[in-house]
Amino acid sequence: MSKGRLEAFSDGVIAILITIMVLELKVPLKTDWAALVPLIPVFLSYVLSFAMLGIYWNNHHHLLQTTNRVDGRVLWANLHLLFWLSLAPFVTGWMGETQFASRPVALYGTVFFLAAVAYYILTRCLISLNGRDSVLARAVGRDVKGKVSLAFYALGILVSFVNPLSACALYVLVAIIWLIPDRRIEKTLTH
Repeated sequence: MSKGRLEAFSDGVIAILITIMVLELKVPLKTDWAALVPLIPVFLSYVLSFAMLGIYWNNHHHLLQTTNRVDGRVLWANLHLLFWLSLAPFVTGWMGETQFASRPVALYGTVFFLAAVAYYILTRCLISLNGRDSVLARAVGRDVKGKVSLAFYALGILVSFVNPLSACALYVLVAIIWLIPDRRIEKTLTH
């Protein structure tokens, strides 16, 4: 099966998710700057989720650049990832509208933790299909960034019940870790 269809479908889903999130931003009815203040938590949760979805889109693209083919397992693993990402607009809205209350922050972390697990499964399916000596297998290596991200998400979920803003800081830290370009795949492809 061609990977092009998988890429196109995934790109479309992520684009729709970002569109849904931006459409959820409510326009204030008043014209003064003070009308924007209540929207700050909503906007900040949107920015974080936009970054997270952008990171997944970018890494998904790189992931598929290293593969020659996909199979049924990969298709299901990809749908598993897209399922968790499809919940981003809901948890983003809930977290922002409740001004980072503990339960919405915990659910936000849970959704992105499970998306990270799904991404790990997708990576393993692709490595299994394309071989342990494939470009992807060499590029991913021990996947320290992925494991650290899972640990930070899990810690954030636990911390959210004590200090939701500290949990959000951990989620931001995960985004920062992945915003720093991960050149493993690009380096492996050029060699």
